[in-house]
Amino acid sequence: MSETRSSGPGRDRDEGGRARNARPRDGLGRPLPYGEDGVERQPEGVVRTPGETLAEAQELLDDGMPFHAHEVFEDAWKSASEPGERALWKGLAQLAVGVTHAARGNARGAESLLRRAGDAIAPYGSVRPYGIDADGLADWARGAADAIAGGASTNAATLNPPRLRSRG
Repeated sequence: MSETRSSGPGRDRDEGGRARNARPRDGLGRPLPYGEDGVERQPEGVVRTPGETLAEAQELLDDGMPFHAHEVFEDAWKSASEPGERALWKGLAQLAVGVTHAARGNARGAESLLRRAGDAIAPYGSVRPYGIDADGLADWARGAADAIAGGASTNAATLNPPRLRSRG
């Protein structure tokens, strides 16, 4: 994907005229001023196997880069052909966005997205698609949301990223 900065005021546009933000980003996806060094973003539109998606997203979560994990899940969500698949990947993307909000110190956004993620992931508990620990993730997301709602620091959601698949 080729990104360019628009020559006048307004939004960045790609060669096809679609809006793109070419500003550099920090490790949590926040825009930085033009010219600053940022963290490289995940490439968009990458089709990965479910196993590759989960492994890459887990590594990013473990490395404190939940915004980037969200982008990996978003690729899976957008490329999935079945509604149930899309809903699963969307729920996982919401979990990563919830962790992103927590890392940014946005308690309200973290709580909301983590609750939404827990609700979206919970129906897959008995199915365990691709070895995903859906019950554990839903419990983790809801527990983190409850803790944040109760006044706990958002750091708990970012210092202990969830395990996407159970070990063993």
